Amino acid sequence: MALLRNKNRYEFGPLDPRDDLDIDVHRMRRASGRGIWFESMRLLRDIILILAIFVLFGVFVAQPVVVDGESMVPELHEGERLLVNKLIYYNIERFDWGHIQRGDIVVFWYPQDPNKSFVKRVIGLPGELVEVRRGRVYIDGKLLEEPYLSPAKNRSSLNYSGKRVDDHYFFVMGDNRDNSLDSRTWGLVPEKYIYGKAFFRYWRPSNLGILRRGAARLKDPERTPPRDRVPDDDDPRARLNGDIDLQ
Repeated sequence: MALLRNKNRYEFGPLDPRDDLDIDVHRMRRASGRGIWFESMRLLRDIILILAIFVLFGVFVAQPVVVDGESMVPELHEGERLLVNKLIYYNIERFDWGHIQRGDIVVFWYPQDPNKSFVKRVIGLPGELVEVRRGRVYIDGKLLEEPYLSPAKNRSSLNYSGKRVDDHYFFVMGDNRDNSLDSRTWGLVPEKYIYGKAFFRYWRPSNLGILRRGAARLKDPERTPPRDRVPDDDDPRARLNGDIDLQ
């Protein structure tokens, strides 16, 4: 029995790696220092990754802009902040957000001073003939119906002689036609100057939401009824019927 008691007796003292292979000896201060350094590097890595994603998002996908002026009232007001979609560079025809269409609100460098940016609505597409008759827009002779306009901001009845839109150019106008400097004044906008299509308004909170393409559509102009004609006495139909049936 005495031998058994001696066998289970242990000598207490400083730990040694040779005592048990399953025991790991750590220096707490050194391990703590390495842990803080490791976590700091991981945090720095995550911050750099997030910043890189935001930079790439701003360069290739979307960009914030601020509305300056009242030329797009009632759709946009001064001081509002928008996100513009920059994917139009890729001209993806299958998707609305991938290319420019009539009724889109676009942001572009002002052709006469590329240091300035303007926001307007696309009215005329490449190859089309744009005219303004008594304040109303005609595309290739067809009336352009624009339900997004406010009658109170479009009282002018001025005319604009026809302008054929060149390839890779667009004819743009503000929704506030009575107070807008646009293609009627300084000409067409090169496609390469358009750097975004507005799709989301994130300020002011009262108008927060998605900006949709204006529902503009072309309508055949009303036909002028034919003038009445005086019957010709030599026309046998006039002698038989007393008048001429105009078709």
